[in-house]
Amino acid sequence: MSRQFRIAPSILSANFAKLGQEVNDVIASGTDIVHFDVMDNHYVPNLTIGPLVCESLRPVTDAFIDVHLMVKPVDRIIPDFAKAGANMITFHPEASDHIDRTLALIKECGCKAGLVFNPATSLSYLDHVMDKVDMILLMSVNPGFGGQKFIPETLNKIRAVRQRIDASGRDIWLEVDGGVKVDNIAEIARAGADVFVAGSAIFGSPKDTDPNRYDTVVAAMRAELAKA
Repeated sequence: MSRQFRIAPSILSANFAKLGQEVNDVIASGTDIVHFDVMDNHYVPNLTIGPLVCESLRPVTDAFIDVHLMVKPVDRIIPDFAKAGANMITFHPEASDHIDRTLALIKECGCKAGLVFNPATSLSYLDHVMDKVDMILLMSVNPGFGGQKFIPETLNKIRAVRQRIDASGRDIWLEVDGGVKVDNIAEIARAGADVFVAGSAIFGSPKDTDPNRYDTVVAAMRAELAKA
């Protein structure tokens, strides 16, 4: 079965002064998913966006919204993001006292659910919940800040997760977030990923100086993925 590749621009790197337009432009450029990086200055050393931003964007786009919660604890905020219009909610196992319960809560709220693994987090958390996850997100940088370089060891982890997914026989997305660029996206895809979060690689230079910037970068990513 051939994999469908999805590109998920992270709005953490977008221009927040005109976020609705940024989202529409980047989706129009050929991307598939709007990726939310939610940080609480507690689980990770940064503070970003909450449910109100998701709620404000939902009327201006029908794109799939993927919310990555880098918050601890997570359960309190999940219903708020679901109500705000999230389609997928992922969280870090270290941020939940009861991972199975948190996954169930996300599903009860009407969203797809996933687990996120930091570079040094063991995949053993997956041992008993593969039947409950719709996506596995591997961080290829340490979470908290955009613009970091891809950690090469992540490729081995991607291969290990791809084996788990294939063995399960389930339709589980494998997402990679951190340092994904035109020059490494094909290698990441060959390792087994099918969803690619890209922040600074897409939003990195001012669109005002190059109106076709998003189209150019996304087309280049698609061309690289075609080689995978």
